[in-house]
Amino acid sequence: MEVFEKLTILADAAKYDVACTSSGADRRGKAGRLGNTTSVGCCHSFTADGRCISLLKVLLSNVCAYDCSYCLNRKSNDIPRASFTPRELADLTIAFYRRNYIEGLFLSSAVVKNPDHTCELMLQTLKILREEYGFRGYIHAKAIPGADPQLIRQIGLLADRMSVNIELPSENSLKLLAPDKKKQAILQPMEQIRNGITAYKQEIVQYRHAPRFVPAGQSTQLIIGATPESDYQILKLTSAMYRKYALKRVFFSAYVPLVQSSKLPSLDTKPPLLREHRLYQADWLLRFYGFQAEEILDEKHPYFNPYLDPKCNWALQHMEQFPVEINRAPYEMLLRVPGIGVNGARRITIARRAAKLDFADLKKLRIVLKRAKYFITCKGKMMSGIGCDTAQALNGLLLNEGRKQAFTLGAQQLSLLEPTVEDAYQCLSGQL
Repeated sequence: MEVFEKLTILADAAKYDVACTSSGADRRGKAGRLGNTTSVGCCHSFTADGRCISLLKVLLSNVCAYDCSYCLNRKSNDIPRASFTPRELADLTIAFYRRNYIEGLFLSSAVVKNPDHTCELMLQTLKILREEYGFRGYIHAKAIPGADPQLIRQIGLLADRMSVNIELPSENSLKLLAPDKKKQAILQPMEQIRNGITAYKQEIVQYRHAPRFVPAGQSTQLIIGATPESDYQILKLTSAMYRKYALKRVFFSAYVPLVQSSKLPSLDTKPPLLREHRLYQADWLLRFYGFQAEEILDEKHPYFNPYLDPKCNWALQHMEQFPVEINRAPYEMLLRVPGIGVNGARRITIARRAAKLDFADLKKLRIVLKRAKYFITCKGKMMSGIGCDTAQALNGLLLNEGRKQAFTLGAQQLSLLEPTVEDAYQCLSGQL
């Protein structure tokens, strides 16, 4: 099989891992235009300084020894199979890099024979890139659960970032859909990587040339919608993994029905994209806004409000804490005001040192007043015509969301079956 044929198969097999954004489109070059786009293998990631870089996103092999029900590459599925040799993949990566197609590699693999054998093949690939070619670009490598810890460590010394996909939110779901995988086998390499990163940070303080171990941190992925766990369970698990394993990111992947099975949603089930979006919004609140999982959702309200984002929903449920005075409120409380983000809260705390702020000043500071105006005062007064009233705030926020959807989806005729404000009230109260 030609290398390009292998690339076509293995790049397509890697697209369901959402640890970075796949292009997924073909666009031929035209005379007088610059460049083209191919769906085979290229994805995008972002550096710490905000640059968008292209990565070769590919599997080493899709020949899998496991039979996970939700996975396209499971051994019982009749699909084209292919495998790169370490030499082929390393040469392909360098060829793409020299042509300025990519700036790094995102490498994963199905479980070939067993976890140790798979990790050995990945390790050989990384050694060729780093030691033979002297490649100093970005490499993200997937750790294979159940592999020997020494192999995991050697890969960590060569890769910039590693990830171990937990895939399913509970041990029961793992037993049902992925009987070959064990919870402890997934958590053990996550713990090892965490300990290795901690040790590296301590060693680099003492030794300038301490060997780098996963300097860009680790991440994981959760599949959403394949199993019956609630948003609250998923969010609690996410929060716990951030605390325990010091993860950089938890990625959420809406389950796309690809397999007909009694254990999985039917093939005509739509991917829960809104649910995935809400989880990313809540994840942002956990990482940057000082929220706890139990504040966003609880056992009485285990699912996200479909009409409002988690921050607006929390604010409407805690109107007793509002309005807040912009000129006196602590930074932590400013972060909880809808329409005020991390950068906005910083701008406010700096600007108010010089003078008391009013609504015109907030507009200049790029605060989203169409949301924030229901929850704040400036110099002891609310914006003209606005009161700190749950009904008014809810109506205003729903109107803004409606405009956003109309802008996104295009103009649509109103329907008698469209959700009403009363429906939103019922969502807030847990009746829906």
